Amino acid sequence: MTADTPQPPRIDTGKAHPARVYDWLLGGKDNYPVDEAVGEKLPPEARAAARQNRQFMHRAAAWLAAQGIDQFLDIGTGIPTEPNLHQIVQRSVPTAKVVYTDNDPIVLRHAEALLISHPEGATDYIEADVRRPDTILEHARAVLDFDRPIALSLIALMHFIPDGQDAHGIVRNLVATLPSGSHLVLSHAASDLYPELAEQVTAEYAKGGIQLGFRTRSEVSRFFDGLDLIDPGLVTAPEWFRTIPAPAAEDSGIYAAVARIP
Repeated sequence: MTADTPQPPRIDTGKAHPARVYDWLLGGKDNYPVDEAVGEKLPPEARAAARQNRQFMHRAAAWLAAQGIDQFLDIGTGIPTEPNLHQIVQRSVPTAKVVYTDNDPIVLRHAEALLISHPEGATDYIEADVRRPDTILEHARAVLDFDRPIALSLIALMHFIPDGQDAHGIVRNLVATLPSGSHLVLSHAASDLYPELAEQVTAEYAKGGIQLGFRTRSEVSRFFDGLDLIDPGLVTAPEWFRTIPAPAAEDSGIYAAVARIP
């Protein structure tokens, strides 16, 4: 290998990673024993939560595309699972552009093969951490037009950023870079809907070296301060929908909402 040959991504198989645990919960195969060990100790509701998150993302992305939103910045992408966000939005807007971001090198490896745009649109991927938003924004500006509306997608991400790392400030600063007419799409694990389950999940992730910061409804609502919530507002993931048929009613420990930036 020469000095000019790109180095393969370094994947730490000795420590669990949220993207790979999430892949395991969704029934994927792109994870390692250390990730499976965390997933197997989680209650069955964790699998349902992963599915509900995914389905909420599908509904929200499809609705935004139907409203004419054709630019998406998806942070915390996770390991690609079809249909991916760009596939959903490019069904109705073939020219849509999507920038994906995650901080696990395994996501990069799969992104290069699976996050392929419709010929009329564009997809791009950056390996970066939401706690370094300047890096993400610098890259995204090369693909997206920040003078036109953008949908910022933070699906099941911010509960991996505890309060000590200024989760609300991170989101506030990202939103501040977006023009009027943009949207924030966010889902977040609840600490107050099923407290005992939340404590169990938090404890099992902690054993795997992953710190969680589940939040109450009022704490999650702070992510949307100053924004215009889209009906039905901040609800559980299965309760958020804009088109018929409605999702099946089911219990959920996940809050979800979409809001417009005035």
